[in-house]
Amino acid sequence: MERKPAMDRQADNQIALARGFVRMCRRNLLRAKVADSSGLGLTGGGLLAGSLALRRVLRREVLAQDERYVGILLPPSVGSVLANAALALDRRIAVNLNYTLSSELVNACLAQCGIRHVLTSPRLMERFPLKLDACPVMLEDLHGLVRRADKLAAAAQTWLWPAAMLERWLGLTAVRPDDVLTVMFTSGSTGEPKGVELTQRNIGSNVAALGRLIRLSGRDVLLGVLPMFHSFGYTTTLWTALMLEPKAVYHYTPLEARQIGQLCRAHGCTVLIAAPTFLRAYLRRCAGEDFRSLEVVFAGAEQLSAELAEAFQRRFGVRPVEGYGATELSPVVAANIPPNRADGSTGGLREGTIGRPLAGIVVKVIDLESGRELGPGRQGMLLVRGPNVMKGYLGRPGLTAEVFRDGWYVTGDVATIDEEGFIRITGRAGRFSKIGGEMVPHLAVEAAIRSVLGLEDEPAALAVTAVPDEKKGERLIVLHAGLPSGPEEIRRRLIDKGLPSLWIPAADAFRQVEAVPLLGTGKLDLERVRELALG
Repeated sequence: MERKPAMDRQADNQIALARGFVRMCRRNLLRAKVADSSGLGLTGGGLLAGSLALRRVLRREVLAQDERYVGILLPPSVGSVLANAALALDRRIAVNLNYTLSSELVNACLAQCGIRHVLTSPRLMERFPLKLDACPVMLEDLHGLVRRADKLAAAAQTWLWPAAMLERWLGLTAVRPDDVLTVMFTSGSTGEPKGVELTQRNIGSNVAALGRLIRLSGRDVLLGVLPMFHSFGYTTTLWTALMLEPKAVYHYTPLEARQIGQLCRAHGCTVLIAAPTFLRAYLRRCAGEDFRSLEVVFAGAEQLSAELAEAFQRRFGVRPVEGYGATELSPVVAANIPPNRADGSTGGLREGTIGRPLAGIVVKVIDLESGRELGPGRQGMLLVRGPNVMKGYLGRPGLTAEVFRDGWYVTGDVATIDEEGFIRITGRAGRFSKIGGEMVPHLAVEAAIRSVLGLEDEPAALAVTAVPDEKKGERLIVLHAGLPSGPEEIRRRLIDKGLPSLWIPAADAFRQVEAVPLLGTGKLDLERVRELALG
């Protein structure tokens, strides 16, 4: 079933994001705009001046004129914001790299983009001692290279020059909507990361639609804990702050719950976007008052359970809602709207779903085998079309063609769409097994096992995958880090629950591991899960 929201004409008539950034800063010259847990903070004027000064130093001291792609290895922080903004002002393509990957995979990303310089910091390189096939440039060293002339020029351009003159001088008026703004590498949950080319239109349309969806304003404060190499972090807490009115505050890692709680309380944050895995950590370790200022909590990257939403609301007074996206989709496709932000004319909230599509985004489901479009409530492959859909995979036209069907992006997720347009994700095509001629969804089997064990709120407790089987084609395997009941008892409970026999793993299919593999974003590392199962 296809749902066609009103198209957002502004998405096709955008100014360059860097121009939007300049204008936002000029509107907020004296108002606090970004801060982080180190105590560093900048107003709109300070942010623009700092970005212009850093741009001058990079051009003079580091980057050659022909360097199109520049790597960034920095955690969520004011420094990371300045680096991304400076590169956008210089019309270069920022590539935020995943510092939780191995040196081999990071260098594969560098090679795909031809990156020669990587902006980073000594603290991060000590924490993640990567051996880079590119020249690391420490932001702290660049600070010492800023001349008095750089500061004076940046101050004059920020405070005295008309915005239109500054935009022309920077060459931003020549930037087109289809120009690539960034390359985001996929999480690697299903193999080697792929470079996703996201354009000015892609990110700009997503920022604008998200801002309207929850009616963001200057009174909002975004809590930025997702890394910038994660598309949710890049769009929702970097460019939303650079383009729109909210202030943003950052912490280096989403895993340090107590520090994040203190940061939220100190700055009065109103919007948090995180994975359910991180929300559970905050639930266990943060004081009730830490998140009392929050008005909107979006959960993505994995399914949000009703139990977690209920517990979070009881503790902090705000109920998380679920959204959905993908790196290739800039990333947000759909989201539920908290009742306190709904305007009565758009969106809505239906728990257990990922909400409705954002403005300008069209979705439909098709039959997994025939490709025929399906009606309301029918389960099929979810396809997406809109201004948020990526330009393609960098340097891989064949791979790009594989994920498009007649102009639609094929998400790989299996879903249903109801009569009112709410989308429910039921599985992932790559997380299905064909056993005895029937399709068996791994997500549903995982959910059933967690349910009979009372582990609904612990999605990382186990993972279901499959290995080849001579008799039935494939065989389910359950990886876990320790379960409260044995395999036979679990199987008995699944039978009592009415689960189809083909969906019930064999007793010898339960394999204990030290820890169920997760990526830095909190999602299952599906590639590593399968490796362990095959081993």
